[in-house]
Amino acid sequence: MSAIKRFFQKKKLDVKFKKAGAGHTLTEERRVQSSHGPRPGTSGHVHKPAPTGASKTAGEAALARMTQQQRPASVQTSSRAIKAQVRRELESEKSAQDKAAAAKAATQGPNEVYHESAPVLSKTGVFYKCPMVTQHILPKQDMEGCIEEFLLTQLAEEPEMASALMILTFNKHPEKVKVCIETLCKYLDNIISNPEEEKFRKIRISNKAFQERVACFKGTEEFIQAAGFEQKILPFQDGEQEFYVLTEEHAQDTERLSTLKEILIASEPIKPELDRGIKVFHPSVGASKFDLSEEFYNITNEEIKREQQARAETTEKLGMLRTKAMRERDEQRELRRYRYTLLRIRFPDGIILQGTFRAHEKLSAVFEFIRENIVNEWMPFVLSTGTGQKLTEEECILVELGLAPAAVLNFAWDQTIMAEITAQQGSSQRGEVLKPEIVNQIQSLSL
Repeated sequence: MSAIKRFFQKKKLDVKFKKAGAGHTLTEERRVQSSHGPRPGTSGHVHKPAPTGASKTAGEAALARMTQQQRPASVQTSSRAIKAQVRRELESEKSAQDKAAAAKAATQGPNEVYHESAPVLSKTGVFYKCPMVTQHILPKQDMEGCIEEFLLTQLAEEPEMASALMILTFNKHPEKVKVCIETLCKYLDNIISNPEEEKFRKIRISNKAFQERVACFKGTEEFIQAAGFEQKILPFQDGEQEFYVLTEEHAQDTERLSTLKEILIASEPIKPELDRGIKVFHPSVGASKFDLSEEFYNITNEEIKREQQARAETTEKLGMLRTKAMRERDEQRELRRYRYTLLRIRFPDGIILQGTFRAHEKLSAVFEFIRENIVNEWMPFVLSTGTGQKLTEEECILVELGLAPAAVLNFAWDQTIMAEITAQQGSSQRGEVLKPEIVNQIQSLSL
């Protein structure tokens, strides 16, 4: 099963893969079954037909358009395919080496590591993951590049599914993308309802509505060609214009077109997921010292300093008098300032658990993060700031709680539950709070 199909199944989308048939390469010829019913000796299932050269055209068009190098389409297709194959083989080899190294380390025991100086932590950055595409943890821009390359390579194997995902993944402005999908579905609905009507099997490329609603989005050309449309020059009014044309033979396979529509409607964008970047530190008096990269801010550090200075000067001129409108404006500016926040959770034994969050994530995400890494995830606990303020509003976003761009939180077990445990067992909670596999990652925090 292809990676694209596994993705659809993972998302539990109701797409009838049987209708689409098995995967095919772009260069593979596929026979189109007659619309007069199944042949003797075969089942009543209608096999997925493929337009002659349509899928190949879709793949080549995507590779040609999305690469910045100006080379012939055939060279681009070959180059991208080779690069993708090499990438997969290298990742597979690296994974095998990592497993072998882990197995060797397990039999030999822990290695002694000697440091020439005190540990030094590099500037904290922001990284993303996307297990469907790669096992690597990468900066967001690099991860988006991996996702694009993945879909382009999958386009050859599953052009219908890959192109549908391209539309959802490569384009911004969800409302406009929704209109695009609705328009494509309308094209398919018209053909499904009237497969013999020639006017529904033609799309004039220069049509204003088509250009504004469909053609301007990445992946739509590949989807149209994967559906079986071919680009042709046809007479129009007093001259000739380019059209997408679906043959009557392909239009008769309404079951396949219906499946194609279902795939488009059921598709969801492939999004990189923020990696928490888990780190565990020994107890340290430097827990509140952070060295963050500029990725954590919507503006640069220099701009922040200039803004703070200007605000201080303005406040001084006004004699510390600020109107409600001024305060609200400052609050809104503060909310928009940060993209991410780095949180350190200090446990009762002094050990520190660190994770990266989006500034506009809810506090509930922090509670979930902690539960995933502690031994007794079922036990209630409380979080408080350095000033002793308890954080209980789990629906509040982190930046509203003043936890961006970085903060240290204190962890404590719920005292009511601890009292009950002490009454029943004669002792309070003992032992490690964090899971052993997390504690094994512990390191020293530089000052």
